[in-house]
Amino acid sequence: MKIHEYQGKEIFKRYGVPVPRGIAASTPEAAFAAAETLITETGSKVVVVKAQIHAGGRGKGKVHKGENVVARGVEVVKGGAEAARDAAWRILGGKLVTIQTGEDGQVVRTVYVEQGLAIARELYLSMLVDRDSRRVVVMASVEGGMDIEHVAEHTPEKILKVWVDPAVGLMPYEARKLGFDLGFSKDQVGRFTKVLAGLYELFIKEDCSLLEINPLITTESGDVIALDSKINFDDNAEFRHKEWDVLRDRGEEDPTELEAKDAGLSYVSLDGNIGCLVNGAGLAMATMDIIAHCGGTPANFLDVGGGATEEAVTKAFEMILRSPKVKGIFVNIFGGIMKCDVIAQGVINATRKLGLTVPLVVRLEGTNVEEGRKLLAESGLAITAASSMLDGAQKICALVAAK
Repeated sequence: MKIHEYQGKEIFKRYGVPVPRGIAASTPEAAFAAAETLITETGSKVVVVKAQIHAGGRGKGKVHKGENVVARGVEVVKGGAEAARDAAWRILGGKLVTIQTGEDGQVVRTVYVEQGLAIARELYLSMLVDRDSRRVVVMASVEGGMDIEHVAEHTPEKILKVWVDPAVGLMPYEARKLGFDLGFSKDQVGRFTKVLAGLYELFIKEDCSLLEINPLITTESGDVIALDSKINFDDNAEFRHKEWDVLRDRGEEDPTELEAKDAGLSYVSLDGNIGCLVNGAGLAMATMDIIAHCGGTPANFLDVGGGATEEAVTKAFEMILRSPKVKGIFVNIFGGIMKCDVIAQGVINATRKLGLTVPLVVRLEGTNVEEGRKLLAESGLAITAASSMLDGAQKICALVAAK
């Protein structure tokens, strides 16, 4: 689960991580009022208006309205509250296209108006779960800012890494060494150590999967401040965090994925043309792999779970067919807790209800498999049976290619 920059900075403050003063706004007039407040509090007319979307690269991103590029995703304005209002007017309602959004971009519904700071240095700092070592890894670089992706690709040796022992947590000496390696002065190392300790505590207590600050800055007065925030939460820990509901921005999420979540299904949209309906995450990933191996491209990841009902199967079909790119569907079920005859009846009901017009291949194996195959064979519907996962993948790829 992703949250916006301004939400992340509120969490930063709870853990003692310094951030600039800022106010979120959803209208140009609200941005004007926010800028007036910041100018009064700080005495500086320099403010920054930042588009709030769930994607990085905003500094280099371009805001489109119609055919015109009207602004960047981050605008530094020096003309007071009126200039901030004008920048917000250009950004709000536009589509921000960045390296992470793709060509379609994302609509900007909120901006963050933030005080301008005199920046001495820009650095990069992040924490994430390294699944190979099963530890949290801290990554930092003196090459912070908008070109960090270029650094990671072309000069990865400039990214410093610290793997944290989960038994003891981030040790002060590790934070100090990283601070000196990043070129901080002695006083700044003390400040950086406090920032890093707060961030690690946040990462663990808030069940994060990713935490990123780009850039982490030092000011001309020597302060160490998080000028940005990117926080992703681990969805598997949602049951521990009821407060996440308030932070969720449904306008930034795929509506089909949200619908699947509400229905108890696991769904991720992809770019292919073969819809997949599978039970079990591992089997779903293997199904996508074997479709690709046979020359096809999966349109989605969809795990209906181990105890799916006929209604859930129908809902899954509806979600798959919502994409105009889908030219065929492969149902791959291994029945354990789930019974194959239940799945077969769900497939039949969904096919009849939705008036399915694309090729459908079904592979069933496991509990009540013979009953399930009999139901499909006697349904009178254009359902192609498969004897194995490979057989099913080959058949659906051939049927889609022949259309």
